[in-house]
Amino acid sequence: MRTSMTTTMKKTLVCTALFGALGGLSQAQASDAKNVILFIGDGMGPTVLTATRLFKVGEEGNLEIMKLPRSARIKTFSNDAQTTDSAPSMAAYTTGVKMNNEVIAMSSDTQAVAPAKDINGNKGINNCTGDNGTPVPTILELAKAAGKSVGAVTTTELTHATPAATYSHICHRDAAYAIAEQAVPGGAGFNTALGDGVDVLMGGGANHWTPYSASNKGGRADGRDLTAELSAQGYQYVTTQGDLAKVSSGKVLGLFSAKSHLDYELDRVAKGAANTQPSLSEMTAKAIDLLSQNSQGYFLMVEGGRIDHALHATNAKRSLTDAVALDEAVKTALGKVDLSDTLIVVTADHDHTMTINGYSAKGNKVLDLVKNGDGTTQNDVDGKPFTTLVFGNGPNRADVRPTLTSDQVMADDYLQETGVKLGAETHGGGDVMLFADGAGSDRFKGTLDNTKVFGKLREALGL
Repeated sequence: MRTSMTTTMKKTLVCTALFGALGGLSQAQASDAKNVILFIGDGMGPTVLTATRLFKVGEEGNLEIMKLPRSARIKTFSNDAQTTDSAPSMAAYTTGVKMNNEVIAMSSDTQAVAPAKDINGNKGINNCTGDNGTPVPTILELAKAAGKSVGAVTTTELTHATPAATYSHICHRDAAYAIAEQAVPGGAGFNTALGDGVDVLMGGGANHWTPYSASNKGGRADGRDLTAELSAQGYQYVTTQGDLAKVSSGKVLGLFSAKSHLDYELDRVAKGAANTQPSLSEMTAKAIDLLSQNSQGYFLMVEGGRIDHALHATNAKRSLTDAVALDEAVKTALGKVDLSDTLIVVTADHDHTMTINGYSAKGNKVLDLVKNGDGTTQNDVDGKPFTTLVFGNGPNRADVRPTLTSDQVMADDYLQETGVKLGAETHGGGDVMLFADGAGSDRFKGTLDNTKVFGKLREALGL
């Protein structure tokens, strides 16, 4: 959208006027909530939730997420596929519009057009054209226009599909350099619907925001330093856990990895004193502290994004550890807000193919082999043990199954076995769960399309 952003953002005004036909509210409504925090567990389908509960607290315990009193079941299909990717599924939550896979916050007729490589060989140069669909307003933009503060926090690159769906509009999720431009007030490509900009931005992938150099080979070929541009607009730019802790007010851009995503929680913790990245709970707490200084309220999106990445790799241990980190972030938020004026919603953008199989005895560790109460293994037709967690598809399928041991399958780097052999595990097309508490949470019940969540969030905020 580098050349067409001005034209397409003008079209946003038209979209806003027509938004009633898209399931939004045509007139401002009385609000239940001054603030909304939307937590997204990327790929955290029902089986992942159950496995995380078994991993963290056992059969009879509950995750913090599961203690929230309201719940619903959410359909996740995209405009063109039974199984969605993260771009349209997250954008359904933020816009109320069904769109095609790979598309972010654009009208349903927008076709995904893969980005090109730049002169340095980095993919991410935008190939979208001004006649390819129309931007549709996000709830973050609507909240900003109503005088609220807004933020996006993630463990992925800040330009990744889920956070991007809160502040950008583009025909392909992989055009990361153009996505980053849309967050920079006053700069070329800025998404003017953001007003004076997103107040809190935290995640990884600093390379998409900084110029190419010998030490930053994933950097921007156009030479722009978006971190400097944002600093000139009053943002505090921080890159470490320690620097973030010092921020007490104002706008903040936190990029905590030079390239790619933040570490998996398992690896972040393992670094000990050498770690420089904040936890998801720490980012969540800081975002709430900053955004709540606005008496008009705020909208905050928090994503546990690496749950999904570990699932694609069929590495259940890292996925469950990141899901626990999201659960802890929810607990942190609950300890900081007043539920009489704050709505907390926790959901997922899509499912995965991981399943819990066999008949493990109660108390058996979910990452272990399937075992009986006496500790003996349950075996396949060839007499070989198998794990409780397996995947429907993915890369880890041997021609002849090995004889697995508990030490092997409980290790950090163990990759669960898969059914259909593919280069990487895919998303699943199943429904996901939503949990809610606080002001306006009684709206969430039954089976809902993901686009309907947007309308309920907007209604709760009176936008």
